[in-house]
Amino acid sequence: MDQNQTTAPKSLWEIFVFFTLLALQGFGGILAFIEQGLVVKKRWMTREEFLEDWAVARTLPGPPAINMGIVFGARHFGAMGALTATVGMFFFPSILVLTLGVAYTTVGDQEMVINALRGMGAVAAGLIIATGVKLLTALRINILGPRVCGAFVVAGFVAVVVFQVRVSYALVFLGLVACTLAYLKLTSSKAR
Repeated sequence: MDQNQTTAPKSLWEIFVFFTLLALQGFGGILAFIEQGLVVKKRWMTREEFLEDWAVARTLPGPPAINMGIVFGARHFGAMGALTATVGMFFFPSILVLTLGVAYTTVGDQEMVINALRGMGAVAAGLIIATGVKLLTALRINILGPRVCGAFVVAGFVAVVVFQVRVSYALVFLGLVACTLAYLKLTSSKAR
């Protein structure tokens, strides 16, 4: 199958199972898993489509993974698809989290459990970084180009890490600047 050729989910059940399994494996964040599942394994989206939808999901209120499920499910099966993806993300993971919460109250103070949770945090951070690096390949077709996008990444990192700006403020400010630049570039290219 061609790299950019995609398929579509065949049923609501397929969406439910996909998002349930996604949520069950996504401790500490599911960006790595959602991109791998939708783009690489299932081929339901191209990397460029994923980045566009992920950008929308990140700007909407609520958890981006849930928003991504809603956008994806709605695109293929309307309101029922959005609901199915959302229920898939919540049902079994909620049962698991409640069970783990009860278990944690009895063993949460043990050093082995504390160290295991620290290790999971490091793994989750590594997965997010690896996915971010992999998604950089889609920047070559971005209207702003890789250099300008890279400058936004550096600016966001410096604002949040060095100057301790809240992520939401940095996202809104840099997002508005990036959208304005993209709009100006699009309108100038259409005028030619």
